[in-house]
Amino acid sequence: MKISYAVFAALLLSGCGGMSVGGFLPFGGDGRELSRVPPNSIAYQCQAGKRFFLRYLDDGAAVWVILPEREFRLEKIPGDQGTRYGTGRTVLRMGEGEVTLSDGSAASYAGCRIPSAEPAPKPAETPAAKPAAKP
Repeated sequence: MKISYAVFAALLLSGCGGMSVGGFLPFGGDGRELSRVPPNSIAYQCQAGKRFFLRYLDDGAAVWVILPEREFRLEKIPGDQGTRYGTGRTVLRMGEGEVTLSDGSAASYAGCRIPSAEPAPKPAETPAAKPAAKP
């Protein structure tokens, strides 16, 4: 009887050779971090380290705002005060290269810009120090 248990255990364990830890992760994958940018959206980086994502809908007639804690739709507000989207108290103002999202009178997300993919400029090079002239 002991031999049959040993053979059974050996056969069972030999089938585990192709398994990896990634198969046991709760959300699958191999542990690599994937992009957190929602598909078809634009990331905005704001003051105070805040950020959100924006997705245009219906050829610009509306936007889908994706915040860390919630998502919602805003309709385009007609007018000549720049591009604005809103519903009720929530208004998204776009202009001058910045976006502001306000909920009521307070700006929840201010000074928001699309992060630049360009590297930071190099500091200006200083001229090499010249050797001191001999008197």
